[in-house]
Amino acid sequence: MPLLLLLSAATWAQSTLTGTLVDEKGKPVRGASISLDNTLDGTTTDSSGKFSLTTNEKGMQTLVASAVGHDNTGIPIDITGSVTGIYLKMKGDPHRLNEVTITAGSFDASNDKDKTVLKPLDIVTTAGAQADVVKAIETLPGTQQTGTENGLFVRGGDASEAQILVDEMVVQNAFFGGPPGVATRSRFGAFQYQGVSFSSGGYSARYGQALSSVLELNTLDLPSTSTVNLGINMAGVYAQGTKLWKNSSLDIGGNYNNLSPFYGIATSNFKFYDVPTGGGANARYVWKPNKSGILKVAMSGTFTTSGIAIPNPYAYDTAANDAAFRNMGDTVNYHTGEQNVYTSISYKQMFKGKYSLYAAGSFSYDNTKASLGIIPINEIDQRAQGRVEVKDFISNRFSLMVGSDVQSFSISKTFYNYKPSFTETQIAGYAEAEWTPISWFAIRPGARYEHSVLLNDNTIAPRISLAIKTGDYSQVSVAGGIFYQDAENSYLLAGFRPKLQEAIHYIANWQWNRDDRTLRLEGYYKNYAALIREHVNGAYNPNPYRFISPDSETVDNSGNGYAQGLELFWRDKKSVKNLDYWISYSYIDTRRLYKNFPVSAQPDFIATHNLNLVSKYFIDKWQTNISATYTFASGRPYYNSDPSVAFLSDRTPAFNNLAVTFAYLHTFGRWFSVFYLSLDNITNQHNIFGYRYGNDAAHTRYPIVPAIYRSVFFGVNFSLTKFNKDEL
Repeated sequence: MPLLLLLSAATWAQSTLTGTLVDEKGKPVRGASISLDNTLDGTTTDSSGKFSLTTNEKGMQTLVASAVGHDNTGIPIDITGSVTGIYLKMKGDPHRLNEVTITAGSFDASNDKDKTVLKPLDIVTTAGAQADVVKAIETLPGTQQTGTENGLFVRGGDASEAQILVDEMVVQNAFFGGPPGVATRSRFGAFQYQGVSFSSGGYSARYGQALSSVLELNTLDLPSTSTVNLGINMAGVYAQGTKLWKNSSLDIGGNYNNLSPFYGIATSNFKFYDVPTGGGANARYVWKPNKSGILKVAMSGTFTTSGIAIPNPYAYDTAANDAAFRNMGDTVNYHTGEQNVYTSISYKQMFKGKYSLYAAGSFSYDNTKASLGIIPINEIDQRAQGRVEVKDFISNRFSLMVGSDVQSFSISKTFYNYKPSFTETQIAGYAEAEWTPISWFAIRPGARYEHSVLLNDNTIAPRISLAIKTGDYSQVSVAGGIFYQDAENSYLLAGFRPKLQEAIHYIANWQWNRDDRTLRLEGYYKNYAALIREHVNGAYNPNPYRFISPDSETVDNSGNGYAQGLELFWRDKKSVKNLDYWISYSYIDTRRLYKNFPVSAQPDFIATHNLNLVSKYFIDKWQTNISATYTFASGRPYYNSDPSVAFLSDRTPAFNNLAVTFAYLHTFGRWFSVFYLSLDNITNQHNIFGYRYGNDAAHTRYPIVPAIYRSVFFGVNFSLTKFNKDEL
């Protein structure tokens, strides 16, 4: 549902703080960081030491300033509206540098996980992302383009190796349900979150069960005002209301989706005999019992239904167990109906500015009733999780975190005549320290223990990362560690109980930051061990949805592989007024011997070269924002059934996509509005993600393509609170 969740892009009444920062001699301090303490609001001083900061905060706050070669300073300030004439003075210290922060493998702006390189506004204004958090993350280095499959594919890993979390809780069904070979949206709207942190490797001991990466989403705290938001677009309608009291707030929203208008003008590669429809409702309560504590309770529910004629993924399947599906022909009707419920509760409390407690719990339920032709393929997923974490800020340079995490999840499936199921419980404990003994050096060691009840396996995963300042604006970071993960669900459903899979990460980067410009170079090596390996009698079966039978196959942990690469990220928000752009490039060399691969090879979801060019420009005179994204990926391997061709040695054509988004601000009485028009793949490139081969003597091949090559999407948002150009 492209851009539907952009409707929640409401903004609160804002205040502007302006002033000047000087040193003890009265000379202006340029390029200094100015921020409100314990918030995400910040800016930098210009060449004359002047600054202007926009904030939603109210009441007594602390305005702080930091700069290379100076001691930090700050003053209390009472925000009841815009404040001008602020005068800050800081003492110079030429021997002092900004404290170093650890960045290897993580796209965090600092050690504070709530401060990120891509903020919610970046996500909704990135052309081609369609206000989808996961699609926006795919413009960062290390990721792959996924036109026909759901999930994050990071540094040689497939979708099962990336974990998505909300407030540290695992989301079991992160994407809306859909048919095989047709990608769907993630469930996350950017403005639900105040922080989006992406780790492409070497992540914290806080998390496990992800061989490649972790995407953390941190939900909003208290809003600044009550408001109402309405929207209508080519996918449906949406309404959201927020009521703010003194120390609490309540959000209630609902939506109805019907993609008939969208598919009425789009040219689809597949026939929708039942156009996707659905809806949902959500409620969220936030309470601050005291200045240092916050409680969040959230509930959401969605339903979706659709029917589509798709290429039969079993048409050329060689497995004997799939004969009933194979006989349905090249094209088959796939109908799906999904119900999803997610609830969570979390509480965070700081004690005396020295200790913090975080406790959270979540429960999710997903019921998907699908059919391939006349054959039912139904699935029920459930997950419950609890987490308790304590952090001791022993000094301003040393802290220690300890925690425990318990998860229990189950999957029950109906697949033709089979009804497999399993229940897994994972128990974990972890500890991690952060130490900055001197301002130019930081180290973060940690370890995680995990026990799998289903697999009866225990692991200890040590991890470490550190950083060294190499100049006033640059630093070097390194990270490494061991990461474990269960086998994919398809193997557990088949009754196999292998040991945990393993990956070891080695990461090093150099990063330079100055005046809203960032340059980042990173290299990594990942070693895979104990991967799942199928020992199959017969020819290789390229069907990713094939039935895995314990009667005809042997599965063990004899698989292995590696991934290594170089990545570049450059972002510039300073050089040209109203222009923000970034460039990301990734090179990867990877091979695996796993699943039913007969030999070690580059997986078919990997493109060796990936490039993203993203730009955004606001035209003040027209109150219009223009965003453009160009994406390139080199050809991906695909399986050629001709026995004379080496396994996965052929390559698809290169992937090219150009997307443009226009957003226009306008006011109707008390209602502030944003009209937006999104054009994806405007050059109508017929991108191909692989091929299927027939069983005929000519080895006839059929391209694997996305549901739509080119799309147009239009909508409008209305809000009782004013939109700002910075929110585009």
